[in-house]
Amino acid sequence: MPDPAPDVPRRPSVPARRTLLKALAGAPALPLLGNAPAAAAPAPAPGIVKPTPSAYFTLRGTNAEARYETFADTGPLTPVDRFFVRNHTTTPVLDAAAWSLTVWGDGLHGRTPVRFGYGQLRDLPAVTRTALVECAGNGRSLYATQQGETVTGTPWTLGAIGAARWRGARLSDVLRRAGIAADAVDVQPRGLDDPYVTGGVDLGRVRRPLPVAKALDDVILAYEMNGEPLPYDHGYPVRLIVPSWIGIASIKWLGDIEVSRSPLASPWSTDYYRLFGAAHPPGGSAPLTRQTLKSAYELPFGATLETHRTHRLTGRAWSAHAPVRRVDVSTDGGAHWRPARLLDAPRRAGWVRWATTWRPHGTGPATLLSRVTDAAGNVQPERAVHNTQGYLFDAIVRHPVTLA
Repeated sequence: MPDPAPDVPRRPSVPARRTLLKALAGAPALPLLGNAPAAAAPAPAPGIVKPTPSAYFTLRGTNAEARYETFADTGPLTPVDRFFVRNHTTTPVLDAAAWSLTVWGDGLHGRTPVRFGYGQLRDLPAVTRTALVECAGNGRSLYATQQGETVTGTPWTLGAIGAARWRGARLSDVLRRAGIAADAVDVQPRGLDDPYVTGGVDLGRVRRPLPVAKALDDVILAYEMNGEPLPYDHGYPVRLIVPSWIGIASIKWLGDIEVSRSPLASPWSTDYYRLFGAAHPPGGSAPLTRQTLKSAYELPFGATLETHRTHRLTGRAWSAHAPVRRVDVSTDGGAHWRPARLLDAPRRAGWVRWATTWRPHGTGPATLLSRVTDAAGNVQPERAVHNTQGYLFDAIVRHPVTLA
């Protein structure tokens, strides 16, 4: 049955009309509601719908990295127009009125697929979670620039992260209504973006398994971001939000979820998003799940600071393991440390803004450091453990500045 018009949100703004409606084979054809958005100038970044001005973003292939230092004038939440974009292919432009989610697999009682329309999803009890989404490769370039180690993948600096207030239905409610069996072990959400082709091999649409225990915990099917319908680039009409886990787990443009009584796998849990290299097992680590911890100054690398003047320096710190407990800073390359002032109440799955003051003397190069400690006792290490694909960089960031 088509979803009633009041349940269909206004569409996110779009610079150019694209008819890239993606749906599972066999999904019912539902009528489109409303008028097509007016044509406008094309998006400046290939495959990305929203504007990506160079003041806020660095373009990296199909991705747009936020300029981390520009977060300094934002609050705890990342404005949508500053939120990084991680795309394997291009952003699809979908219609909520024609969208549906299919839950299927041998992990359901009766093994009969169950389909949820957009209106049905919004009729379920809604929850709001403030959570970070951080790419597993955030900080990847620092393996090379800071540790002199070779890695592959998108050379993110520190801007492949953002915090938002997400609203949606609990994944546990959807799975239970679909009839998840007691002996189901994995679920595998899959997106509606184009299949990903690399090296001439078609890997299919982006998908990655979640253990049932996590799926039934704090995962939501989000349809709002910071109080507005999801923008196209961030998963409209519905995406997964998996708090504290690496970003690939939070599948965008959700189309179906397989439920299985046996472990599931995809290229995003076998070839990618595992740790390979000399420090890891010969066949690689287990698939990555939880993110790590980081802290960094909201200041451009190589910034020039005036000497004999008091500067207010700010930054952010976060940990996927536990709330932030403290942040220590050093302005002399680690010879001396002192605590920074936390500007936010530490909370699970979020970051904390912090500040310190510094009145430098002398001229020339200097190195700023920050180090986070979380409530579970985890501390940023001096070096990150190398892996060939450059995931989970967690070392203290060595932040060069010049005093003049």
